Amino acid sequence: MYAVIRSGGKQYRVTRGGSVRVEKLAGEVGSTITLDDVLMVGDGEDVKVGTPRVDGAAITGTIVAQGRGPKIRVFKMKRRKGYRRTQGHRQDYTEIRVDEIKA
Repeated sequence: MYAVIRSGGKQYRVTRGGSVRVEKLAGEVGSTITLDDVLMVGDGEDVKVGTPRVDGAAITGTIVAQGRGPKIRVFKMKRRKGYRRTQGHRQDYTEIRVDEIKA
């Protein structure tokens, strides 16, 4: 069984027992979290597609880690003008282990 969820403006395909990294969510490591913004649930040939969400569907998971991704360099330059700017950015994330998919 799998599901497509929406979190942080992005969509993720999750399966039971798998893990997914989403944008930072509130919660401590080891706590349980419920995501109810489920867009699609599939189980073999049986597929439920929501308009825009599937009624009564939810994902229950455990927060495995709260961390920061790799550093990304942002470099801007305008040729022949002497304009150069360098910035760095690290995105916060929450890693979730999916325990249950309720359809």
